[in-house]
Amino acid sequence: MHGTIDSAENVNQKAARDRAHSTPIEQFNPGDPELFRSDTMWPYFDRLRKEDPVHYCKDSMFGPYWSVTKYNDIMDIETNHSMFSSAASLGGITIRDVAPDLRRESFIAMDQPRHSAQRKTVAPMFTPTHLDQLAINIRKRSIECLDNLPKNDAFNWVDRVSIELTTQMLAVLFDFPWEDRRKLTRWSDIATTLPGPDGLVATEEERQAELLECATYFAKLWKERINQPPKSDLLSMMAHSEATRDMDPKNFLGNLILLIVGGNDTTRNTLSGSIYALNKNPDQYKKLRENPALIDSFVPEVIRWQTPLAHMRRTALEDIEFRGRQFKKGDKVVMWYVSGNRDEEVIDRPYEFIIDRARPRTHLSFGFGIHRCVGIRLAELQLKIVWEEIMKRFDNIELVEEPKRVYSSFVKGYETVPVRIAG
Repeated sequence: MHGTIDSAENVNQKAARDRAHSTPIEQFNPGDPELFRSDTMWPYFDRLRKEDPVHYCKDSMFGPYWSVTKYNDIMDIETNHSMFSSAASLGGITIRDVAPDLRRESFIAMDQPRHSAQRKTVAPMFTPTHLDQLAINIRKRSIECLDNLPKNDAFNWVDRVSIELTTQMLAVLFDFPWEDRRKLTRWSDIATTLPGPDGLVATEEERQAELLECATYFAKLWKERINQPPKSDLLSMMAHSEATRDMDPKNFLGNLILLIVGGNDTTRNTLSGSIYALNKNPDQYKKLRENPALIDSFVPEVIRWQTPLAHMRRTALEDIEFRGRQFKKGDKVVMWYVSGNRDEEVIDRPYEFIIDRARPRTHLSFGFGIHRCVGIRLAELQLKIVWEEIMKRFDNIELVEEPKRVYSSFVKGYETVPVRIAG
């Protein structure tokens, strides 16, 4: 089976390389979601890093935009808040502009000083003491989930493990009604989906209607929390904090979506990617089996290798020259984490999956600077515990066919990862 998968994949990658090398670079549109669905964006980014690291795409389904593709250039944009804005009012943090009447602030799509005030509200969730408490819960739920997996029958790892465990975790973080927890998965997918005939929703109107359902549901929970003494869930933290207590409805929904997507997509897609990475690199899987202590460096390596969010976007606040290119005020600047994480000038043998790398945390998957992901430690903890429990139980989780990837150049993830566990 594996031979067939791999040869089909190699043909696909070779065709992509040929296309990337025969297309004039000024015609590149690295944000095309189809490149991500087919996993063929790599040769385009390779060429951009070498020949045109700050690249202008004049026309795309997302309008014109700049691509920043090298690790250190991305770091420079990330840390220059006076010139590059994350504000929702200017279009937000993704390559897709949000229509002005639908723009919703969240602390990631907000500039200083309000950004830090709102972010601080949820930070106590991620302190070492609180993470120690969450770890007990994560382990219990991981054991339960893994012990119920079928043997000898193919199943979709994304649904049975990645979605199930991350959604359970989100329900715990929000103290969300347990029986409704899959709503969180749905809202996360809806928040990042591109509407279309084959999509989760056909139109933007349908997408917005579901997001408003999310807002209505959470508003009801919010009313309960605000009238109860403060507790240690995210909703209660926001309801009782000065910086977030009086958020307008758009800011409220913006922050909810941020926490749902941040708490769900990144861990979910890295958990799916970890199975894929080990199957594609059997020597590393063998290394992990022989020395499960390598889980500590395996986790950040898989986060780098997978890069669960392909990019973040900023908006230029004024005309500025950057690496010899001229950004105009209002220009959309896309920082391609997925490309920075394959930059050979910073990361040794970046295309290789090496679970005992010397510096596995040299990656951009969580962003950098003030907007660096607030839940980094929790994401790593979840992945570490799940893999500790996997290694105790299963000698091999075998990929039975190529995964189906998400149609998105923002979320770099999987719809299906079909696997089998021998009984």
